[in-house]
Amino acid sequence: MSTPLRSWIRNPLYWAIFLAGLVHCSGAIGMSFFDRAFFIPFTPINLLLMLLLLILNEPRLKGPFVWGFLVAFAVGMVSEMVGVNTGFLFGNYTYGEVFGTKMFGVPPLIGINWFCVVYSSYVVVGCLGKHVELGFFFSALLTAFITTAFDWIMEPVAMELDFWNWANGLIPLFNYVSWFIISFFVVLLFGFLKLDRNNPFAPYFLFIQAIFFLFLRIVLAAQA
Repeated sequence: MSTPLRSWIRNPLYWAIFLAGLVHCSGAIGMSFFDRAFFIPFTPINLLLMLLLLILNEPRLKGPFVWGFLVAFAVGMVSEMVGVNTGFLFGNYTYGEVFGTKMFGVPPLIGINWFCVVYSSYVVVGCLGKHVELGFFFSALLTAFITTAFDWIMEPVAMELDFWNWANGLIPLFNYVSWFIISFFVVLLFGFLKLDRNNPFAPYFLFIQAIFFLFLRIVLAAQA
């Protein structure tokens, strides 16, 4: 076996990218052209798997990362609970049954999703910062923008797949404003915790998920 191939096989990052790509590619094709009802229930497993891959590829699985996860999870959950029960932060919406058990109307898996998306965006901006001089404030704004752009790609697909549903089927502009503000706040807390930006899988996770939802958005719109 050649040395480059042996190195590839022994590198957990490559396996993580391969597995994430395989799972999302299978899900996108299955939901688009086969039995959507069969593939949708696997969404929670997919989300937990992506969290596991992020954890396994974290170079320093120590206090800042753990606290960063807890902070993002807590802020995301509290924001969503306020949003679902008051309509104040994001508009009038409710969660479907795809993500399972709910706390005050919000599945805990949504808190995990907040961490995965904001943290991965945080790492992506950190990669940019290695090539372009970015102050922390501008870096936080850029991270919030990327997170909000990801939500914009995801929202119509999430409604179509019954992840959550908006009143009258309309996504309010204020939803994206709130995503930007809340993710910006979470990034400020990441900075306070001195959370590293060295997770090599995070940028691939965000890219794969963005392509996944963009593909579904185009295909489902064409099928409507």
